[in-house]
Amino acid sequence: MYVVFLAGGIASGKSTVARELERLGAWRIDLDRVSREVLEPGGECTQAIAREFGEDLLDPTTGQLRRGLLARRAFATDEGAARLEQIELPYIRRRLEEVLGDDGCTDAVGRPKVAVVEVPLLDRMEDALDLADEVVCVTCPLELRRVRAQGRGMDPEDFDARARRQPTDDYLRSKADVEFANAGGEKDLLSQVDAWWEAHEADDWKTRER
Repeated sequence: MYVVFLAGGIASGKSTVARELERLGAWRIDLDRVSREVLEPGGECTQAIAREFGEDLLDPTTGQLRRGLLARRAFATDEGAARLEQIELPYIRRRLEEVLGDDGCTDAVGRPKVAVVEVPLLDRMEDALDLADEVVCVTCPLELRRVRAQGRGMDPEDFDARARRQPTDDYLRSKADVEFANAGGEKDLLSQVDAWWEAHEADDWKTRER
């Protein structure tokens, strides 16, 4: 199975690309969902976080992690945020490996040829890049992204706060094998995606040197 990591900032068009790839036949995996799975009640990652940041983070009845309290406690300092990442990321990688190797993804014609993993923060997943056959990024000028986000009802200050926490387009380009530039509208973006897909189909999704 050919594994693609798909990265892009908020309002860049990453979800549009992911939906198109899914329509074309890719198995779409949301890394945010994978991250939530490792924080299930009683899980090793959840227990490790509680040991580091306080057992009172666990709901005494359900065992669920009180994420709001964790965020206030862990993100109060850069050191706390770094410690949280050091705990979480190995579990996220391990769970992603399990998902990619899960026979449960098979259908009547067998495993899908392509899996597309949506990666919100590629800079946090550098240690997992070896899992990908190809890294694809979606880029878009920041001002245009802000306008598009406002058009969807997002507060500009909220957009700016989220964008500051995400990798820049220059960073994404430095890690990506392919860039989809999304400054010209959805039709242009989808034409790039379709051309990329058709080229891989013609090559039968052979793994290439990275």
